[in-house]
Amino acid sequence: MLNNKPLDKLRIFSLNSIQMRTFHITWLMFFVCFFGWFGLAPLMPTIRADLGLSKSQIGNIIIASVSSTIIARLIIGRLCDTWGPRKTAVRLLVIGSIPVFLVGFAHNYTTFLMFRLAIGTIGASFVITQFHTSMMFAPSIKGTANAVTGGWGNLGGGVTNMVMPLIFAAIVGMGYSAGTSWRLAMIVPGLMMLGVAILYHKYTKDTPNGNYDEIGYNGAKRKTDWKVLGDWRIWALTMAYAMCFGMEITFDNVASLHFVDTFHLSQSSAGLWAGVFGLMNLFARALGGFVSDKVGAKQGMRGKGILLALVLLAEGGGLLLFAGAPSLGLAIAAMLGFALFLKMANGATYGIVPFINQENVGLVSGIVGAGGNLGGMLFGFLFKSENISYEQAFTYIGYAVIATGFIVLVTRFSKQPANVTVPVKAKPVLAD
Repeated sequence: MLNNKPLDKLRIFSLNSIQMRTFHITWLMFFVCFFGWFGLAPLMPTIRADLGLSKSQIGNIIIASVSSTIIARLIIGRLCDTWGPRKTAVRLLVIGSIPVFLVGFAHNYTTFLMFRLAIGTIGASFVITQFHTSMMFAPSIKGTANAVTGGWGNLGGGVTNMVMPLIFAAIVGMGYSAGTSWRLAMIVPGLMMLGVAILYHKYTKDTPNGNYDEIGYNGAKRKTDWKVLGDWRIWALTMAYAMCFGMEITFDNVASLHFVDTFHLSQSSAGLWAGVFGLMNLFARALGGFVSDKVGAKQGMRGKGILLALVLLAEGGGLLLFAGAPSLGLAIAAMLGFALFLKMANGATYGIVPFINQENVGLVSGIVGAGGNLGGMLFGFLFKSENISYEQAFTYIGYAVIATGFIVLVTRFSKQPANVTVPVKAKPVLAD
């Protein structure tokens, strides 16, 4: 029998309830999608040599890898509202695994670019994770739960930077060429995605009450409320997420190349340090969500907004230090600093998102999530330019993050108390 109430406690080591089974499977889903999404990034030094890519072409590939996710996140947000997160997740995993498996057939810049564009759609899995977690937890813990699932999912970006070079090296050790080995390595994340699709289908439910079709909810009859686009708070959060998550996926894409070209590290060593950046998600994003919940309980949405602004300002400062670091040691120290605040900002952003419009959580999550990829796409143009060094690009982004922090600081997020309860209706709105 299902427990039809959202949980008000995060029981990390429990799989006894549908809420906690969904919690663990949905972050695992985002983790393997991140693995497939950025599995190519730590192998780019090899791919660059194999395909003869220029800096401009690499920039286009970076842009392609995140730009397709913008539209995909908007679509997936709507599908979560209509199909339910379970069906949406399974279909995205199965369909998204196809370009991950097939990217090995790319043998020139154009075909590789097209596959990278297609693979980018699986980044929309983040919206499912945030939507599904929001369905399962009460307002007092929602920010923390969203931050943990998002952070542990983002952890895939760190693990892939560490693991994919090892998989590549193991395949090379079997006697295959470097050009063949990076292609074969991408089979691993594709298989992982299919495995999690089975878990998602078998062990999750759309809501604590059951799946949409089990409880008689037909989301297809419900019209999307595009009036939310007139809410300035959503755009402020979209800008904030562009500066934190947008920077995160940009760094995941360029970190290995930056460490190889600037500090002359090997591909494996560069992947290791790039992976450390991603591993910060183990706790930093969760910390942002946790602090957001605590601040919100005492100071409401205004406190949540101030927290988000402060961590953005700290992230921007850390980026400026990283850009100007003269040695590897200082660069690593600065990277850890801005990574902490960046990932806290990710968590703090989605500590606010579920409360902006509780009748359209999927849509709002999709819009803000798409903002993260929009930021990543725009940042990609900086790293593409032949006239701008990577150090200069990091500097410009640092100033943009600081400017956004001040915009968030003056934004009033509270049109209603942070813990307002929405009356329970027949449809599965977020029960508080």
